[in-house]
Amino acid sequence: MKKLVLVLLMALIVTGCGKEKAGDDANNNQPTPVESQNNQGSETKEDGKNDTNKVTEPKGYVFEYNGVKIGMDMEAAPIITALGEADTYFEAPSCAFEGLDKTYGYGSFEIDTYEQDGKDYISTVFFCDDLIETPEGVCLFETKADMIKAYGDGFKEEFGMLVYEKDGMKLKFILEGDEITSIEYASTVLDVQ
Repeated sequence: MKKLVLVLLMALIVTGCGKEKAGDDANNNQPTPVESQNNQGSETKEDGKNDTNKVTEPKGYVFEYNGVKIGMDMEAAPIITALGEADTYFEAPSCAFEGLDKTYGYGSFEIDTYEQDGKDYISTVFFCDDLIETPEGVCLFETKADMIKAYGDGFKEEFGMLVYEKDGMKLKFILEGDEITSIEYASTVLDVQ
């Protein structure tokens, strides 16, 4: 199982290091986190821009752990704070964006982040074992039928994965035979163009 996790992590790193297309400038490669006003509201400044008390709200498929909702492209700091100290932590210079890519390990899952404008945003949540499940009730080592029962048959096949896409994020499953061996929530900012 650890081998599979390492292989998938390396695949993410390698795909993030692809060459830019000719004519692309560095700013086109920057992700744009989805932002909206928080429930307390925010005031609009005279220049028409919202105040700094914006938060990202979860969109698409959202993972939840101990009451903490973790959506793709949400600001990472409040989530990491709410989850508490990670069991493991790793950072490295990003080969896809400016800044650092960071990985926080919480035993049964890992969170990866990307950096933009000095803030970290959630890029992936990866399941490490079958002690957790998606809010829809699917965990590792269940079957393709369990996945379809929870999410329907509207998935696409991409690079050997069964992928559901919703609101700018992807929920990815890898199967060996009929058994789910990988579950990953992923931002589409990581997609290589």
